[in-house]
Amino acid sequence: MTVRATKRSAGLLLFRHTDEGLEVLLGHMGGPFFARKDAGAWTVPKGEYEPDEPAWDAARREFQEELGLAPPDGEAVPLGEVVQSNGKIVTVWAIEADLDPESIDPGTFTMEWPPRSGRRQEFPELDRVAWFAVDRAREVIITAQDTFLDRLAEHSG
Repeated sequence: MTVRATKRSAGLLLFRHTDEGLEVLLGHMGGPFFARKDAGAWTVPKGEYEPDEPAWDAARREFQEELGLAPPDGEAVPLGEVVQSNGKIVTVWAIEADLDPESIDPGTFTMEWPPRSGRRQEFPELDRVAWFAVDRAREVIITAQDTFLDRLAEHSG
């Protein structure tokens, strides 16, 4: 019997206070599976890491890889962990910062597309990022990650 290690991901959820209220920065997952999806296709910028890498270091590294920008400085608010439907454990910190979505330069991944075609294509990790009011973010974020929105809202009062 083979025991598979649980995959772990870590990320940074940027937030800002505007005249309209609390907003969060989410990324739309790149690639052909999510191209025409909105609900459930947005995520905290995050990525997988190995057990020997500290989650905080991975969160900062993945922010850089996913958005092509240095992670912002500022107080990191731990939002804890959630387990997504695929079994992946996701750990997130929130940082208050402003970022222009037009400034991203996303990392890419390669996959066979179309399936069984033998052709390899490159896709952006995140094909776009956007600021969302928390209520709107709940409508589009990966289901398990809405817990992070609750925890951030609690922290922000």
